[in-house]
Amino acid sequence: MQRKKKGFTLIEMTIVLFIIGLLILIIVPNISHQKNRANTVHTGAMTTVVQTQLDTYLDTTEKKTASLDELQKAGYLTDKQVKIAVKEGIKINGDEVKAGS
Repeated sequence: MQRKKKGFTLIEMTIVLFIIGLLILIIVPNISHQKNRANTVHTGAMTTVVQTQLDTYLDTTEKKTASLDELQKAGYLTDKQVKIAVKEGIKINGDEVKAGS
């Protein structure tokens, strides 16, 4: 009586590796694109938060402009928000907030 050997053939292993390679080629660029998109959305959201807080601060104090430090000292932005804004290049020009590059 002959025993059947269990295991995969070289052809089966090659096909599996080929399929895994194709999946990686499809998935990796998509993940990279999604990360960039998430960063863009986050920067836009942070810009909106800073703009809203700046508008509130300017309306309350009747000043014409303010800095991130002034907003932080007045309690309109947290330390973490200021750090993120600086990291993302968000700047205040007059009464407008813009995300820099």
